[in-house]
Amino acid sequence: MQDRVGVAREDVTFVAKDGFPLAGTLFQGTGRGPLALISSAAAVPRGIYARFAEHLVAERGFRAALTYDYRGVAESRIPRDFKEKPRMADWAERDMPAAIDRLASEAPGHRMVGVGQSFGGQALGLCGRADRFERYLMVAVMSGHWAYTNEPYKVFASMNLIGVPLALLTGRVPGWTGLGQTLPGTVFRQWARWGRSPDYFFADRKMDAARRFAEVRTPILSIGVEDDAWGTPKAQEAILKAYVNAPVERISVSPAITGRPIGHLGFFRPAFRDSLWQPAIDWLTAF
Repeated sequence: MQDRVGVAREDVTFVAKDGFPLAGTLFQGTGRGPLALISSAAAVPRGIYARFAEHLVAERGFRAALTYDYRGVAESRIPRDFKEKPRMADWAERDMPAAIDRLASEAPGHRMVGVGQSFGGQALGLCGRADRFERYLMVAVMSGHWAYTNEPYKVFASMNLIGVPLALLTGRVPGWTGLGQTLPGTVFRQWARWGRSPDYFFADRKMDAARRFAEVRTPILSIGVEDDAWGTPKAQEAILKAYVNAPVERISVSPAITGRPIGHLGFFRPAFRDSLWQPAIDWLTAF
């Protein structure tokens, strides 16, 4: 469908290497700018990023932008005949590479940049495909360790005293817990287990995360938000310090800039188009 002048918007389905079908939305234009892959925060549906993706294509000349839902989130539902239990690690190791390939198929060999919010910033270090991006913009990237937040006891209780028991009893964690979209129990339990350690998934030997992060050399701009109760400076640094071989720039934005609260998920609101989006996109396209 033609959503705005010069932007073709299409809901698409693409398949990860293990056969899992993923839901995405492709925004296409006629500009000569880069392709942009937008990777979501944990348990956040891709629709939150639609206006930002549309802006990249309609106003900033990007060739195309792709948003997508990780497996088990929103419209990337688990097929009844899919036997393997999903993990949070799959979002980075399987879903993000599949999204990269789907977007690249629109313009083979074309330049690509990435935008990752929260978990989407972690995923760059785990996906094994960081070299496909010319630049990578991270917004509110953070470790999931409960004690690094500004509301530690609330987060610990929500994850471990409410979420984990629900995951074990029902096989899923519903959105009413306040932790985002309904998630498969196996995804949530891995997330909670990582979050109980100050070293997050770096403490999980199966992840080999420190080595994988060290392989990343993509230039990174990390935007922290001063009124983000989860993505505190300590939570951000717990992830960013692992990108030891990538050039990382860090900036912080404040509600004083926007005149209203921003919070963990607020950066992508259209109201912040001039105050927050434009400087970030300028960096993203400064090859």
